[in-house]
Amino acid sequence: MAKKAEAKKVEVAPQKEVVAKKVAAPVAPTKPQWEIKPRTYIVKGNKQPLTLTIPGKHTRKSPLLYFDKDQAKQRELRYATNMNSPFADEQKGEATLGHITFRDGVLSVPEENQILQRLLSLYHPLKDKKYYEFDAVEEAEDDLDIIEMEVHALNAAMEMDVDQAEAILRVEKGSSVSNMKSKELKRDLLLFAKRKPGLFLNLANDENVQLRNFGIKAIEASIINLSQDQRTFHWSSNDRKLFTVPFDENPYSALAAWFKTDEGVEVYKSVEKRI
Repeated sequence: MAKKAEAKKVEVAPQKEVVAKKVAAPVAPTKPQWEIKPRTYIVKGNKQPLTLTIPGKHTRKSPLLYFDKDQAKQRELRYATNMNSPFADEQKGEATLGHITFRDGVLSVPEENQILQRLLSLYHPLKDKKYYEFDAVEEAEDDLDIIEMEVHALNAAMEMDVDQAEAILRVEKGSSVSNMKSKELKRDLLLFAKRKPGLFLNLANDENVQLRNFGIKAIEASIINLSQDQRTFHWSSNDRKLFTVPFDENPYSALAAWFKTDEGVEVYKSVEKRI
């Protein structure tokens, strides 16, 4: 009886599981969404004209063009009240032109007038030059920054000693601070901090301000003299020259800087004993 052929055992290597790596598709940057809402535009500057009309169509005298990067070309703008686009090349048929006029420095555009809003907010070349779009949130943030700066300045003014207060006020009021009493100095310092908090904080952090004030007090006390041409400082007692003011520099600013030099430090110490 024939032997049955033994079936050959074929060993099959286990297949490695291939896991496809998923490559995330690049995410295109999303353009800011245009919000349908009423918008207000305000003429820049402190003096607001009764009326201001800005160009609403392109002319040779008043070009009204927008460079379209997608199309790599200049496109003519035109405010047509019966069209849905501010671009002249997208307007079909007879266009009814409108005027863009600010009254008392303000132009309010209702949400229904989307063509004028888009023209003024997105494309008009005079935006942020002649006028800007009012943003209540941005205005609130600016107001908050100013209030915080005022609080910081007022706190610094409250803790400031008389000498530093006098130095800062001298920048604002001049030599009249020499005749002010401490309470007058404190009052005017607080008013200055509230009225001009940014300038106040800059002066408070500027060490040269106190050195300038020290030099001025030395001259007022006739310890140091400044020549009539404001070019040289001398000792009042013997008219010995201390130093020459560099060309085109404020003499008191130069004196403050000189007090930091080796020679100036010695003079500063000597003056300090006499004041």
